[in-house]
Amino acid sequence: MSCASNPPKAQLIDGRLRACPNSPNCVSSEGDNTSSRVEPLTFHGLPEKAWGDLKETIREMGGEIQEEHDGYLWAIFTSRLFRFVDDVEFRMVSTDGIIHVRSGSRVGYSDLGVNRRRVEKLRTLFNQKKDQGAGQRTNLTDPQQRD
Repeated sequence: MSCASNPPKAQLIDGRLRACPNSPNCVSSEGDNTSSRVEPLTFHGLPEKAWGDLKETIREMGGEIQEEHDGYLWAIFTSRLFRFVDDVEFRMVSTDGIIHVRSGSRVGYSDLGVNRRRVEKLRTLFNQKKDQGAGQRTNLTDPQQRD
């Protein structure tokens, strides 16, 4: 038996991620509530690379991508013990070099900080990929780095 309720009905509302409810089991970089606020992910360079790094990070953390289109991505994360499902959504603003994020539990009131910790872990892993990419310079005059 799963503890998952229905998936989110809305994706973007007026071009933004949905607001968090008035409960401590959700965080968002687009919300007005300071207690549920997190910073968006940031990137420099090609938006396509940042988006690819984001998807890779989600998968490495055990997330399952459910939907992706037009700079929007929805993934789910399922807890191991009780099989609770959390919805994590992303919205890219490529002109500003940011990816907004919202992570919220489908059921319950408190998540004991799970969604906030998930976003911060995702940020750390995403930034590591970003830093690795920035550190990789190809020297085309070195035959060992050409292929």
